[in-house]
Amino acid sequence: MTEARHDALPLPDYDHLPLAGLQHRVRSLDQDGVSRLLEYERAHGDRLPVVEVLQARLDGLREGAEPSGGSPDAAAPEAAPPAAAGSPVSPATEGPKINPPSHGDPTNPAQPRPTG
Repeated sequence: MTEARHDALPLPDYDHLPLAGLQHRVRSLDQDGVSRLLEYERAHGDRLPVVEVLQARLDGLREGAEPSGGSPDAAAPEAAPPAAAGSPVSPATEGPKINPPSHGDPTNPAQPRPTG
C-alpha cells in the first residue's frame, strides 16, 4: 500500500477535527475512505485514540456496517464560525457610570480616604 497524501484524504479538514468530531464524521465514509485515513494517521501522527477510533470503524465496516448518509465535506459543527468584524460594544451599549463611594475610591491613590 502506498502512503496516503493529505490532499487525497476523504475528510479535507481531517487534521483539525477533534476526536469526537472525527468519530461522527468517519461514519459517512466507506471502507476505502477509513482505510486511507488510518494509513495516513499511522504514517504521520500515530495518535493512539485516533487509531483506535479509525480501527473500530474499519472493523465495523468489514463486519457489515454501512456508511451513514451525509457528506464528509459538510460543515463541521465543532468548528466555530469566524468572528464578525468589529466589536458590538459602543458608547450606546456601555453600562452606567459608577460613582465611587463617598469616602473615596480605594483604587485611586490620588483620592485618599478621609481620616478621622
